[in-house]
Amino acid sequence: MTVTRVAESRTEFKLKNLPEDAISSVKFAPKSSQFLLVSSWDCSVRLYDVTSNVERHKYNHELPVLDVCFRDAAHSYSGGLDQTLKMYDLNVSSETVLGEHKGAIRCVEFASEVNAVLTGSWDGTVKMWDSRVPNCVGTYNQGNERVYTMSIVGEKFVVGTSGRKIFVWDVRNMGHVNQRRESSLKYQTRCIRVFPNKQGYVLSSIEGRVAVEYLDSNPEVQKKKYAFKCHRIKDGGLEKIYPVNAISFHSVYNTFATGGSDGYVNIWDGFNKKRLCQFHRYNTAVSALSFSHDGSALAIACSQLDESQVEDPKPEDTIYIRYVTDQETKPK
Repeated sequence: MTVTRVAESRTEFKLKNLPEDAISSVKFAPKSSQFLLVSSWDCSVRLYDVTSNVERHKYNHELPVLDVCFRDAAHSYSGGLDQTLKMYDLNVSSETVLGEHKGAIRCVEFASEVNAVLTGSWDGTVKMWDSRVPNCVGTYNQGNERVYTMSIVGEKFVVGTSGRKIFVWDVRNMGHVNQRRESSLKYQTRCIRVFPNKQGYVLSSIEGRVAVEYLDSNPEVQKKKYAFKCHRIKDGGLEKIYPVNAISFHSVYNTFATGGSDGYVNIWDGFNKKRLCQFHRYNTAVSALSFSHDGSALAIACSQLDESQVEDPKPEDTIYIRYVTDQETKPK
């Protein structure tokens, strides 16, 4: 039996010194599977060295932090309920306030294509910031609806709002929105991630469904779009339906992981419409996911999110690092 345990601990382990409240976001560094940024409702942003399993840095906001991202190995950006965008220099442990929104900052992304930071807020706007100095270079209305999720790959920038609207932008020319869409799913949007090849995006809802959408409006291309049910558990004669909270792409194989409030992580081959695998059930809802740039590791954050499913005692907020295999992530 000891052999199995050793093998298991090598493929998946829990980070130490974890946040003291729900984990809102996990992001691997752009060119390394060693460093992971984590934001939390405990008002902290932490940087972990996952290889040696230690917390390297920690800084705080005044209120819960909802999202975080890297610019490069030495700089992070974060925002949350205090409506403030912070930049942190990890080399010298110093923070700079880049600016503010009029509502909570829900999403923070770095646009390497234009060397700028994008923030999406509950005030109904996206703002673009100069990545190095406090300077907002543009404010873009998202239909006066709260921004719930954003994703950027290269120049393609997709925003999902509270009213199930989808806005497709080109970060090189934010003067006009490229496409206005409505979600093909009936229920509230939870997460959107753009394909690594930029041809489309994957969108998830609170009602156990995922949609695979294509950006090219050509009717032949649009025929390829589809949606599927997932993160549902049959219990006796009933089916329990759970929100799909997180999506992360494997940038080498174009496959993607989904994490749900059912406590499961699934890996999908979206082009061949197949589920490749399902991991064991985690201790509570999967709140955030991040594949490393080379697809070798997957960070899995677990936090109780849904107030209607309060567990007593409250499950521990945890982050697992799983070293995934080709068998789990490569299209068959």
